[in-house]
Order: sequence, then structure tokens, then C-alpha cells
Amino acid sequence: MRTTVWLGLALALAGNAGANEVTIKNDSLTDFGGAAIIWGFVSGEMAGSWLTSPCDGNLVAVQIFWRSPSGTSADVIGSAIHIYRSGTFPNPGIEAQTVGGPVLQDNALNEWRYLDENNSIPLVVPVTMNETVVVALEFADPPVAGTDPSVVRDTDGNTPGHNTIYADIGSSFVWFDSATLGVTGDWVIRAVVNCTTVSTDADVSVSMSATPDAYTAGSALQYTIVVANAGPASSPNTTLVDTFPAALQAPAWTCTGSGGATCPADSSGHIIGQAALPAGSHITFTVDGTVAPGTTGTLTNSMTAVVNAPATDPAGTNNTATLDLEAAVSDVIFANGFDGPPLLVRPLPARATGRPRR
Repeated sequence: MRTTVWLGLALALAGNAGANEVTIKNDSLTDFGGAAIIWGFVSGEMAGSWLTSPCDGNLVAVQIFWRSPSGTSADVIGSAIHIYRSGTFPNPGIEAQTVGGPVLQDNALNEWRYLDENNSIPLVVPVTMNETVVVALEFADPPVAGTDPSVVRDTDGNTPGHNTIYADIGSSFVWFDSATLGVTGDWVIRAVVNCTTVSTDADVSVSMSATPDAYTAGSALQYTIVVANAGPASSPNTTLVDTFPAALQAPAWTCTGSGGATCPADSSGHIIGQAALPAGSHITFTVDGTVAPGTTGTLTNSMTAVVNAPATDPAGTNNTATLDLEAAVSDVIFANGFDGPPLLVRPLPARATGRPRR
């Protein structure tokens, strides 16, 4: 049977949290909140919290609130803090890491970031988003009820499937749902996960070529346009705009995605729409049309890719490709002024005939 006593507890956190760190917990304890001390543990028994990671990253610290009625007891050395992979509640899975011989300070939310007392081996347990891990404190010595410090629980109910006790039932140790043993709150046993920072940089670029590389009025012209994402992040909302030149009659285009890229939905008229570009992917557009008869001068076409949230483009100078085509020249021999005045040709002297003189 567990004995409880009601206390107002002030949180005293050891250690410094990083910018990407998230504390995961089941309990609702806040500064100067109400909590209950739970005694009754014997050597080798454990109190454990089942905690769910909110992100991909590394579990880098564990926290346990430790309290006596007076709040002034001497430090206590526990047997170990065990970090397990999720199993089938209330039984944890395989053990991922162990903090040996943790020193527990009274009236404090104790935090451990190292596996050894010299603080030389960091606590690092890789976790994925929505993965459950179990953090459990193993008692070295039985706490004396009414005087010694022990683990505490909050006061607003026991969250189903989140609190366990590893208890000695006489012949063996067995995992129990703590609620079945009369514990009516969540353990103040927590973990800290350093969430992996994911880059939002997506280097999207556009390139363009034409076949033929000089247009002929009244003839077919084909553009090939490639939109690529060099990463490292995906660009799921990429706006593509290509308003074809007016001289390109009846333009029609097709699109092919590679590496998971998706094309704009509308394939009629100009290219105006959204595309998704995972890192390392690209989209290839093939545009076919006919140059209007009588077209002269430079024929210009441009494609622009706009990278929208959640991605950002670190190199915006390559997001637009512009291609200028000139009219083809039908006779390259006279294209550069080689049709000058006729050459003056000196006739050759007449060749003598007959037998040579001796």
C-alpha cells in the first residue's frame, strides 16, 4: 500500500535547455503546485513514465521530482534510471540506455544529461516522432514512509497507459499499471528531447533551351524547360509561371516529373500553376507551337519559379530562365556581306602547241 501526503512543491531544474529542446511529460505539476509523495517501494522496484516524443531527434536528458515532507533531507543515491523502448503496456521493450547511481536532491526536479558521475558520457537516445519511450527510476534503498524523500505524482488523475510500477510480488518482479496499485496520479518523471532542426532551404532553378535554336516564321518551334530542386529541403508549394510570347501560335505543353516531383494540374495555355519539388527532383516541360508568319526580331520567352512557404530559396538568382531567339538566315554564305563586287580575274596566257624546238 502506498501512503501519500499533500505538498506544495517548487520546481528546481538542474541543467540548461537548448533552443530545440522539448520536455515531454504526462504530469501537470507546475511551480508551487500540489503533489503527493509515494512511498512503499523496496530495493529493486521502479516507478516509470511512458512518454511520447513530439519529433525526430535525440532524448538528451531525464528529469525526476524527488521530495520529502520537510524538503531538507540529504541527497540519496538511486540504483539506476532506465530508459526503455516502448513495449506492450505495462511491460517496456528493450533497454536503450541506463544512468547508473543517480544522485537525487530533495525538493528538486533533478535532471541528468550524462551516464556517468564525471559528466563525460552524454545521454543520447535517438527517437522518432510519436515514438514512446519509458523512463523508470530504480530504488536502491526503501524510502521510509513519512520521513524520507521519494517520487511524487500529480493530483489530477492517472493517465491510462502512461504510468507503471515494477514491483516485487514475493517470487519475482513484475510490471504493473500503477493505477491498479492505487496510484491516482501521473509520475513526475520526464524526458527532454532535442528535436532535429530541419532545413527549409530549397535551391530551385530553371533552365531553358529551344529546337531549333533560331526560329523561322511560319514554322514549328519547341521549348524544353527544366525546373529542378537541389535541396536540401523540399519545395512543396512552387509557383511556376511562363507566359509564352504572342508570336508562338497554338502553344501546347506536356510535363514529366522525376524524383517524386509533381506537375501543375492545368496543361492548357500558358504554364501557370503549382508544383511540388522534393529535394533532388526535377520537372521537364516540353512546349510545342508555331511561330506566326511574318515574325521578325527577337523572340523572347521566360519561365519563373517562386518558392513558397514552408520552404525558402537561398539562391534566388537562378529562379528565372530567359531565352532570346533570333530569326534563322536562309543562306549563310551571304549572311555576313559576302555578296560584294565581282572579282577581277586575269586570263591565263594561251598554251603553245607543237613539238618543242631542239
